Amino acid sequence: MAQDMPMRYYEDIKVGETHEFGEYHVTKEEILEFAEQYDPQSFHTDADAAEDSAFGELVASGWHTAAMCMRLLVDGPMQDRASMGARGVDELRWKRPVKPGDTLSIRTEVIDKRVSESDPERGYVDSLLEGVTQDGNVVISWIALGMIARRNPGGD
Repeated sequence: MAQDMPMRYYEDIKVGETHEFGEYHVTKEEILEFAEQYDPQSFHTDADAAEDSAFGELVASGWHTAAMCMRLLVDGPMQDRASMGARGVDELRWKRPVKPGDTLSIRTEVIDKRVSESDPERGYVDSLLEGVTQDGNVVISWIALGMIARRNPGGD
């Protein structure tokens, strides 16, 4: 997204709006590096051992997949949102393994929004996020529980 996009506040976001964006190329080296540091299971760290795993080949950690998708989210629609962080995620699912050579993109859909009862300065925006490969396969999904600043805290 362009840096000169107008800031989008809670009032600007509509339930049902969707976005598709990003392109992240996954490399074997990055899979190995992430796994060695954060998730050193053999099917993430050793291509030979991975051949004898349930995956049959080296695959990215699910946590790595989540991190790559988060990067796409931050580089994409979050650039023009008045984000105040997140309350968490719900329903995190690793649906398919990510392999070296895959290219990830993400799509989002706003599924709910409401004004915070405890802080009128913020609204809650819940969005379904799906990480998708170049072949259209969904590899990860979660519901992001975002907090977005309100432009008019006393208004709608």
